[in-house]
Amino acid sequence: MESATKTNVFEGKYTESVGRRKRAIARVRMFPGQGKGKVLVNDKELAVYFPLLKLQEKVMAPLNTTGRKESFNIQVKVVGGGITGQAEAVRLGISRGLVMEDADLKSSLKKEGFMTRDSRRRERKKPGKRSARRSPQWSKR
Repeated sequence: MESATKTNVFEGKYTESVGRRKRAIARVRMFPGQGKGKVLVNDKELAVYFPLLKLQEKVMAPLNTTGRKESFNIQVKVVGGGITGQAEAVRLGISRGLVMEDADLKSSLKKEGFMTRDSRRRERKKPGKRSARRSPQWSKR
């Protein structure tokens, strides 16, 4: 019987980092020196997991900004949240991994806004309300 989780697709040493956005959590492993520029998200190609071109560009933005697109093979495990939140979590994880590899990249990534964790989350529902702020319909009579 096969194991439930696959082993590493890429071999060798790697840098591991975490990115979060809303309810999405991305664990990113960056394998330097293998120079193919391949990105696997949950064991699928980037274009298969994120079919929208906008989301693919969002994920690859830190690599394109620093010019390191072909320097790393990247393996990502992402859970929770929606597709946009997952893409932004992966972007933050890749940015943090790049800074671990080369601290000089931090200023250029920070200037683009890739190093900042977006802490906005869904507001909780309050008692007596229909949602977080929406009140029940008011009737005069």
